[in-house]
Amino acid sequence: MRLYRVGLFTDMYLPGPNGVATSVYLLLRELRRMGHEAWVIAPQDPEAPDHEEGVVRVRSVPYPFFEGTRLAFPSPRKLPTDFEITHTHTPLGMGLWGMQIARRHELPHVSTFHTNYEKYAHYIPGLAVLDKYTGIMRRLGRAFYNRAEVVIAPTHPVKLLAEDYGIERPIRVIPTGIDTEILISAPEPPSPWPSGKRRLLTVGRLGKEKSFEVVIEAFAHIRQFCDAHLVHVGEGPEKESLQRLARNLGVLEHITWVGAVPYREVGGYYRLAELFLFASETETQGLVLWEAQAVGVPVVAVGAGGTLEGVEEGKSGYLVLPQDARGMALRALELLRDEEKRLKFAQAARNFADRRSARRIAEEIVACYDEASEILRAEPQRLIFPFPRLPRIEI
Repeated sequence: MRLYRVGLFTDMYLPGPNGVATSVYLLLRELRRMGHEAWVIAPQDPEAPDHEEGVVRVRSVPYPFFEGTRLAFPSPRKLPTDFEITHTHTPLGMGLWGMQIARRHELPHVSTFHTNYEKYAHYIPGLAVLDKYTGIMRRLGRAFYNRAEVVIAPTHPVKLLAEDYGIERPIRVIPTGIDTEILISAPEPPSPWPSGKRRLLTVGRLGKEKSFEVVIEAFAHIRQFCDAHLVHVGEGPEKESLQRLARNLGVLEHITWVGAVPYREVGGYYRLAELFLFASETETQGLVLWEAQAVGVPVVAVGAGGTLEGVEEGKSGYLVLPQDARGMALRALELLRDEEKRLKFAQAARNFADRRSARRIAEEIVACYDEASEILRAEPQRLIFPFPRLPRIEI
């Protein structure tokens, strides 16, 4: 096995509680365990520890329209080594820097297509309207990812989305690894569930694109037939709106909003839960579904995008139609009323998630590094798609 000096360029990293940050952290850890010299290049974050092995932080400022996100100002003086591979994890900011380094130094470039960015356009003022009329998000994505030698998609639906963007590079489907070790060894917190209540859990950022209102509506249905309590782990801009909805539905006092929890501690909440609910339609992989199942928690989730491959339907959990709160409630009640069935699903969930060990996934990604190196050697002068220009507005 060839060992590489790898730069992992990302705008999202710990302590930010999101799937991209988690996947980059696990990849860094496993690459280093395998003997590679891997480095994460990420924005400076005031909440980050003073020393992080294998992490270089560059100067940044808060982005005012997307809570927890920072805009970085790259500087070549911050690079810790001469990389042999650049692996980008976002098509903006740090990802663009990683792409430029690859082009300038004729390095292989691998990029992971983590997110359906069209679904997040509303976080940049005016971009959603511009995208509606110009398709600028897809055009930018096509230009960026066609500059990579190899593109990684976490699921087959994301591969199809990438192809629909017009990405013509080799696309390899490699899911994000699951760190069962951290989930199982996380400290157990004081239980946020009242004694005697059925323990329902949901995890994720409280943003519009996550559709947590569907979970709350489903929970209101569940409460009519089952003495359950819902715990949410995470923060986000829609928290007040969702709390108003819960109050209007009469379930606010039956929901505990834990807030943000460090990645190394979230496993304790998963392990205490009996059932996991999730309603996002925008996931490229639904990492939280895999984390819940890794510790034996069956899931009921919306089946859309990446979550279609995140549940073994009818064995480790159930998938329902988007926005179908009643369907989610009925499936949840089916498992809550039949303890033998719920325990059977719990064991199947563990078996299903075992396929996604972080070490196994890292080995597949290194194979992509080998492939990208060979592609660059074979076609160093290939055609590059130009970046689109914004339309000129005459005044």
